[in-house]
Amino acid sequence: MALSASDLPAIYALLANSMSGDERVRKPAEAALGEFESRPGFCSCLMEVITAKDLASQVDVRLMASVYFKNSVNRYWRTRRDTLGISADEKVHLRQKLLSHLREENYQIAAMLAVLISKIARFDYPKEWPELFSILGQQLQSADTLTSHRIFLIIFRTLKELSTKRLTSDQKNFAEISSRFFDYCWHLWQSDVKTILSGFSALSQTSQQQNDELYLTCERWLLCLKIIRQLIISGFPSDSKSMQEVRPVKEVSPVFLTAIQSLLPYYSSFQKGYPKFWDFIKRVCTKLMKVLISIQGRHPYSFGDKCVLPPVMEFCLNIIIDPKANVISFEEFIIQCMIMVKSLLECKEYKQSLTGRVVDENGVSLEQMKKNISAVIGSLLMSLLPSDRIVLLCNVLIRRYFVLTAGDLEEWYQNPESFHHEQDMVQWTEKLRPCAEALYIVLFENNSQLLGPVVVSVLQEAMNGCPTSTIEITPGLLLKDAAYGAAAYVYYELSNYLSFKDWFNGALSLELSNDHPNMRIIQRKVALILGHWVSEIKDDTKRPVYCALIKLLQHKDLAVRLAACRSLCLHIEDANFLQSEFTDLVAICFNLCFNLVEDVQEFDSKVQVLNLISVLLAYVNDMVPFSNKLIEFFQKVWEESSGESLLQIQILIGLRNFVIALGYQSPICYNMLLPILEKGIDINSPDELNLLEDSMLLWEAAISHAPSMVPQLLSYFPCLVEIMERSFDHLQVAVNIIEGYIILGGLEFLRTHASSIAKLLDLIVGNVNDKGLLSTLPVIDVLIQCFPVEVPPLINITLQKLIIMCLSGGDDRDPSKTAVKSSAAVILARILVMNTSYFAQLTSEPSLFLSLQNTGVQVEESVLLCLVDTWLDKVDNVSSIQKKTLGLALSIILTLRMPQVLDKLDQILSICTSVIMGGNDEANEEESSSDTTGSSGGQFEAIPSKELRRRQIKFSDPVNQLSLESSVRENLQACANIHGESFNSAISRMHPAAFAQLKQALKMQ
Repeated sequence: MALSASDLPAIYALLANSMSGDERVRKPAEAALGEFESRPGFCSCLMEVITAKDLASQVDVRLMASVYFKNSVNRYWRTRRDTLGISADEKVHLRQKLLSHLREENYQIAAMLAVLISKIARFDYPKEWPELFSILGQQLQSADTLTSHRIFLIIFRTLKELSTKRLTSDQKNFAEISSRFFDYCWHLWQSDVKTILSGFSALSQTSQQQNDELYLTCERWLLCLKIIRQLIISGFPSDSKSMQEVRPVKEVSPVFLTAIQSLLPYYSSFQKGYPKFWDFIKRVCTKLMKVLISIQGRHPYSFGDKCVLPPVMEFCLNIIIDPKANVISFEEFIIQCMIMVKSLLECKEYKQSLTGRVVDENGVSLEQMKKNISAVIGSLLMSLLPSDRIVLLCNVLIRRYFVLTAGDLEEWYQNPESFHHEQDMVQWTEKLRPCAEALYIVLFENNSQLLGPVVVSVLQEAMNGCPTSTIEITPGLLLKDAAYGAAAYVYYELSNYLSFKDWFNGALSLELSNDHPNMRIIQRKVALILGHWVSEIKDDTKRPVYCALIKLLQHKDLAVRLAACRSLCLHIEDANFLQSEFTDLVAICFNLCFNLVEDVQEFDSKVQVLNLISVLLAYVNDMVPFSNKLIEFFQKVWEESSGESLLQIQILIGLRNFVIALGYQSPICYNMLLPILEKGIDINSPDELNLLEDSMLLWEAAISHAPSMVPQLLSYFPCLVEIMERSFDHLQVAVNIIEGYIILGGLEFLRTHASSIAKLLDLIVGNVNDKGLLSTLPVIDVLIQCFPVEVPPLINITLQKLIIMCLSGGDDRDPSKTAVKSSAAVILARILVMNTSYFAQLTSEPSLFLSLQNTGVQVEESVLLCLVDTWLDKVDNVSSIQKKTLGLALSIILTLRMPQVLDKLDQILSICTSVIMGGNDEANEEESSSDTTGSSGGQFEAIPSKELRRRQIKFSDPVNQLSLESSVRENLQACANIHGESFNSAISRMHPAAFAQLKQALKMQ
């Protein structure tokens, strides 16, 4: 039943009650509103509450109504089958009502209504709501400042929503909006900037405090700026693809720059007297530069025009190199200037590239057009950044922006851990120093030959000006810290100008020997240098570097220790890590890591230390001497990490490496490990979503490296069924776990979890794609190989599915389907060879015929003979041992009392002959491969590892023990006895050459 005006008092009361602090009042109100949501007329009632003049002062209720309105639009505006939703007539009414209520005085409600209109426009514009923008445009013509601000808020939100639609028709609609609105918005923006600058000039000469109209104009102007940005960015295809000039870029960019230059002088003068306008200047100057950066990124060629790029680049360089007194504290703006310069320096469209030729109608290649434009812009950039200015910029970045400030040092002193992460891991666009470092790296990469000697010169100057014995925090020491940073970041080029060995043996080692507290500044940077330069450190210097990092891990300052932790991790992970030089340091390294985890408080710090422990575990051979301490450590950190799933993920990764490192001795950690594993694989655990993947990898490692099955591990297997019932996201790991249980658990595992195995395989086969099947089928093969009598009846339904796969068509042109069918055929052939009586029963079951019929598979003769055709067809798609399995199965077919066998006799014997004749060479290859594997791991033969068991199972495979030659000879004789003269007739039809090969293969005279 539809809601009407008579329901308004009730809805108003429910909205008011839904905000009550009393749960007994709030809960029933929320439930009632939830029931009303899907009823026709609900949104109309909410709209009346929002727009009612007598409720203007009831801001909270009106705001809550707008929230429910937005939620209802999201859920019910689109036509849905399961609800009545919002009727077409009600939609018309709501759209008209929204556009008639533009002058909303409360900003929060106005913003919510703007979002509402944008959501509806996404669904209805332009088909159902073609008049949206024309009405907004008409309203703007006569609107006062408040109304025009609200209209621009709506336009901005709507454009932002529509810009995310990617269909060609939607982009065409957006381009039409851009062409319609751009000129109006641009003229209003230019008019407003004059009004604002005039108002600011007046404010600077008076002590007037209240000027709400001017502030509203400022906010409207900022909204207008965002709209112009959206129109230029989304209303035109990128000129780097279209090769079409975007006229508005050349029109607006210089004016934006002029606006910045006009507003910046007020930044310092308004800071105390007009904090509201000072905050606006901060926001708008930063936003203007961000808009210029966005435009350059979207339309690099249009931005590269001589009237745009040079003044912007010149302005940004001047701000960075020589900021005026009124800007020097405006870090957010300086950051944006650095980002702009960095974007221009690394813009790929401004660099020459070698790509293929794409020719347009006039015969001029698009690539050549790009090259011509790139050459022009490249020469512009060179003229703006001659060598002396590049050197100057490099010096300024190092000497001014890399240098730690008094505020930095105070922050370091108060919280060294937080300081480390802010300097080391913060997003480079958010802080001034990381941003300067990012710009410096790009500048150096573009001019390495010019700047290499310059950086070395700054480094030498800093080292000479601050001897290693200096312990006071002087400008010289801070410059040396900055120069060390500069040398660390560009190690890959600087190694041509600087010998790391000499540097380390000289200054760096001396810096590390000075234990004064103030030396933490330099020692932290030395730790970073040792990490950055890892690829340039020669073997004869590696041992001293390892020792130096171990010493830094013992430092009193947490920022230094964390820097050393990261650098040591880089060294251990390095491809040229000298494990022999680190072996005697492992014990102290573990102890220092344990101590560091105790001392740090922040999540990022703990993750960093855990990462180093995980890396150590992966690279150290003999873990047993450290096992007790590691067990205690993992137990403790796991207990302390409760509720911190991201930290627990790192612990699980470390535990997996620990288990792998322990190998067959892993049971020594089971008391600690298994409870953690049990929680991680429990799909009902609150942290299941975050921990399951890494817990399954840990489970796989535990099974693979267990010397024998223990009751706890055995009891976990049903969890795998629950995990697979939920999703196949972790199928490959699950398959590895199943194989591990088969190999490790043997008959005990089969007897304990027979029903789970059957359920799991039935769940997987037929419900996963070909890739998933190709990883699962080998495990089924191993299962049948190990238990040929017990398993086939157990997995009857799965085997029926494999028969259906084999007899279905559609694999002629699909390699993955061919591989699946071939693997399934081999499994069925193995059952025939190893459990012939069951196979006869399987292929004659009524349920199989029903399944074949339901899936549309036509079987004209017996299922068994159809499978023979599949075996004959797929024998060339399988490995040598699988060919032998098929050969043995085909030889058994010869004993069937079916006349159709003689029709296939020629093919069967040809295949068997080919397998026998080719078997010797392939057997020799396998034997050679097996010998190689055995000799390489001879010393581990006593270790009951999964790999050894797998080799033992492969070696003891009955298929390997059986003689195909004998089987064919005996069964061929049986075939002759069964069919008599018909057999002789069939044999006589064989090609003489094929018959001669058969006699040779069977050693028949």
